[in-house]
Amino acid sequence: MNLFNPIKPYLEFFLDVGDGHSLYVEVSGNKDGIPVLFLHGGPGAGSSEVYRRFFNPKKYKIIIFDQRGCGKSKPFGVCENNSSEKLIDDIKKILHHLNIQEVVIYGGSWGSTLALLYSEKYPESVKTLVLRGIFLCRKSDIQWFYQKGADSIFPDYWRDFIKDIPDSEMNDILTAFYNRIHSQNTPISKQFCKQWSIWEGNCSSLKPNAEVVDQFDKCAISLAKIETHFFKNNCFIEENQIIKNIDKIKHIKCYIVHGRYDIVCPFNQAYDLHCHYDNSELNIIKDAGHSLLEPGITRRILEIFEESLNFD
Repeated sequence: MNLFNPIKPYLEFFLDVGDGHSLYVEVSGNKDGIPVLFLHGGPGAGSSEVYRRFFNPKKYKIIIFDQRGCGKSKPFGVCENNSSEKLIDDIKKILHHLNIQEVVIYGGSWGSTLALLYSEKYPESVKTLVLRGIFLCRKSDIQWFYQKGADSIFPDYWRDFIKDIPDSEMNDILTAFYNRIHSQNTPISKQFCKQWSIWEGNCSSLKPNAEVVDQFDKCAISLAKIETHFFKNNCFIEENQIIKNIDKIKHIKCYIVHGRYDIVCPFNQAYDLHCHYDNSELNIIKDAGHSLLEPGITRRILEIFEESLNFD
């Protein structure tokens, strides 16, 4: 299946959610269609025009927004008043503003985390979940990608990633990057933001993909600042919080799509979620890594929204 043709939003606005943050929100597709909310990754990656093309514009009312501190939302790259709980409340405010009582939520990577957290707090407002590249935000999940695990799969990319970190700080790579990315020295901050984002981009596809890497490079500042802010604080949630609260959403159908060779968010995270979530369907993409742009992942997401979701 191919992506749908490019479309433009019929509604764009900035929503003041308090705390000095104003979120960019857009709505496209069918005004009277099935509401679907897209949650982008990162945290801090921002949205893209291509995301609209995963949904049939005749069938869905497509809601996309930039989370705090990234994309077109204001202020840019800001971590103050930026936490999981704040983002959950932002989603509620957006849906209330649009007078939407119940919504299908699609989220990938960090977007899957946020989708699950939101659903566990407001289960009555979620019709169905479609999740890709599951990220459960446990300490071991963060350690895998930023301390020990992924470095064994991509040692060459890892060496480029940590090349400017002294040996004395190698026992805590996340903190080493956090201190430099949030430094008042702008050139140093920009340098380490770029290294942080390129590492993630290089690891996100099964085969080398310059388009994927370029996407990460374009959002390097917001991605690196906000990701390090969240990960340094364990994403502002309790350890294994999503699995512990899974019974709150056991009535919600969930489609899980995950690349077998995902190195950013290894497959065990999707498998753990599926094993605890009886109302989930696990779709293993056998020839894919992490990115939404992996052909097998793209195809399955399109199929789910076209063929599996039926609300007649």
